[in-house]
Amino acid sequence: MTAFSFLHQQEDSLPLGHMHATQSPTLTTRIAQETGIRESAVQRVLALFADGATLPFIARYRKEVTGGLDEQALSLIQKAHQRYQDLEARKLTILAAIEEAGALTPSLRQQIESTWDATVLEDLYLPYKKKRKTRASIARERGLEPLASLILAHKTREPLQAARMYIQGDVPDAEAALAGARDIMAEWFSDNAGHRDLLRRQLDQEGVIVARKKKGSQPNEEKFRDYFEFDEPLRKIPSHRFLAVRRGEKEGVLRVQLRLVQQEAFIDRLARKVIKYNGACADQVRMAMFDSFERLLMPSLENEVMSAWQSRMEDDAIGVFAQNLRQLLLSPPLGQVPILALDPGYRTGCKIACLNSHGDVLDVATIYPLPPRSSLAEARDTLDQLIHKYAIRALATGDGTGGKELLDWLRQQSFANQVDIYLVSESGASIYSASDVAREEFPDLDLTFRSAASIGRRLMDPLAELVKIDPKSIGVGQYQHDVHQGKLKQSLDETTQFVVNQVGVQINTASEHILRHIAGLGPSLAKNIILHRQRHGPFPSRSSIRKVERMGDKTFEQCAGFLRVRDSAHPLDNTGVHPERYALVEQIARDIGLNVEQLIRHPDRLDQIQWANYVQDEVGMPTLQDIRQELARPGHDPRGRAQTFRFTEGLSGINDIREGMILRGLISNLTNFGAFVQLGIKEDGMIHISQLTNRFIRHPSEVVRLQQAVTVKVLRVDTARKRIDLTLSGVE
Repeated sequence: MTAFSFLHQQEDSLPLGHMHATQSPTLTTRIAQETGIRESAVQRVLALFADGATLPFIARYRKEVTGGLDEQALSLIQKAHQRYQDLEARKLTILAAIEEAGALTPSLRQQIESTWDATVLEDLYLPYKKKRKTRASIARERGLEPLASLILAHKTREPLQAARMYIQGDVPDAEAALAGARDIMAEWFSDNAGHRDLLRRQLDQEGVIVARKKKGSQPNEEKFRDYFEFDEPLRKIPSHRFLAVRRGEKEGVLRVQLRLVQQEAFIDRLARKVIKYNGACADQVRMAMFDSFERLLMPSLENEVMSAWQSRMEDDAIGVFAQNLRQLLLSPPLGQVPILALDPGYRTGCKIACLNSHGDVLDVATIYPLPPRSSLAEARDTLDQLIHKYAIRALATGDGTGGKELLDWLRQQSFANQVDIYLVSESGASIYSASDVAREEFPDLDLTFRSAASIGRRLMDPLAELVKIDPKSIGVGQYQHDVHQGKLKQSLDETTQFVVNQVGVQINTASEHILRHIAGLGPSLAKNIILHRQRHGPFPSRSSIRKVERMGDKTFEQCAGFLRVRDSAHPLDNTGVHPERYALVEQIARDIGLNVEQLIRHPDRLDQIQWANYVQDEVGMPTLQDIRQELARPGHDPRGRAQTFRFTEGLSGINDIREGMILRGLISNLTNFGAFVQLGIKEDGMIHISQLTNRFIRHPSEVVRLQQAVTVKVLRVDTARKRIDLTLSGVE
């Protein structure tokens, strides 16, 4: 019996049911089990994807096919399918490698082909991987593998005497032979899939993450003070603490380890799996097992388990970022009105950009209403002139440095009675102003004026402006620089696409940047739409979109429902009703003695329709309800309309904040552990999740949302660490 076959026999006593599956589920069954979605729905969704349907189109216009699955559920199916396709490709690579090495048995092939777990797959492959030179490989070169097999199988009562037969060359004595045999056994134990699986699950269940401050001082160590003496069970640690500890490790402040509770007892447990008899051989095997655990198994599995948990925690943090981005992209727009936008500044002054109702820059200027160079009268006169000259209806000031002071000054001026004044988040505006997109849009403007123009456009339509900025630069997440950047980008791109298609865009005013996110389009077709519009004028109808170069039938099917044409001759072109359902809507209108335009003008008549009478094979009540909502509110924007806001007056900095104060603020960021609140000063306050409500919640988004106006009470002020702890008093 070989050493490997002996070890594999021992696996039957290990809890590895997933490695000995008697029946392999189908791909759709596996995805259904993983996602909790019905297998029949998974099959239909995969068929739609295979047919070229996009995720937003399926979610909005194929509800009957999917059973009403939303974007998140569809995304889970799509990602699981891709992951399992990648797994199948990896299986083929591994099978080919093991077969080439002449080690592929029918049993091993069955194990590899039946597994759906990438970790188990790599465990099965590990013994056959080509390794760099190790202590075990050196011992094999010295001819000590037969001795290791002899001892592991307990086929000698005197291992020391058996070892003397291997004294030669680089093996000077029996002790050296036994040491080499133990090195080989240690590698066998480490490569054994059952041992690795048992330790992996033990670390998942009982591992403790331990952080200690490294010796010496670091310039950035203060922010990690809470983790200088830190121990927490791995299965209980929340993502924000895990990622904070890992960042401290990366920045050289913390030493981080994963430790196993009752480690020696666990090693004994492993040893008992392969030691069947007492005696000298058992002693050698036990020594090899302890060495394997400390030198090979634990370091390898510690890295693997920490990496796996890092991935989970990253997914959690990415989910928070995506959720926040979604809320920010859905911020209410003011709409197409002339706006005067200001980018606040002290020394260099406040930059002004006057925009018409289409967002075009009509004029720019610089004023100095803030110290150190305060020219209040001149600043007021300049604003008065620009407001009257361009019929300005709203002022927008950024919320960066000097924003609160500028806002207070603006509201004290006489023109404050003529125009509404808004504080606008300028996060990412400076990134945009230096981008290629900004240079293309405003080739003749200085960087600072581009930033002012972006602030004004962001008030006019936040979504249209924010899609031009890398989502990572918007600053609405936690630990975005510590997560996998590829996964982060994919998640944020998906979120942006979801929101853009949820809101819909007017094709005759939409920019190329927002058109790229419409289902089925992408950069090339978005550019073609703009070129077609420039050459032939506005699109008169949805059907005319078919004339865009490279706009095929499938692409038109995917994008048409999300593109609006406001002044089209067909009234449904300015709704979310898909062209494939126009004939149905026309029939519904005729049945109550109206045409479609009359039906839209008289939404009260919708109650007279027996909607159930129009259920067909491909049209169920979900689609009919969507049609009814669109007819009731054609051209409706789900984001609402921007509102003005006033911070608590009389605050210039953290030194003005006192315990017990009641303040007004805006939710500026949401994390797993709480909500940050903009108070109109440089420092944001923080409401811990436990201070948001008396009931249990999993995330702050269950109570508050980004940019929401709130009333808070100050619990504590730490001026040294610039921290303001708050409790939520009310929401607006």
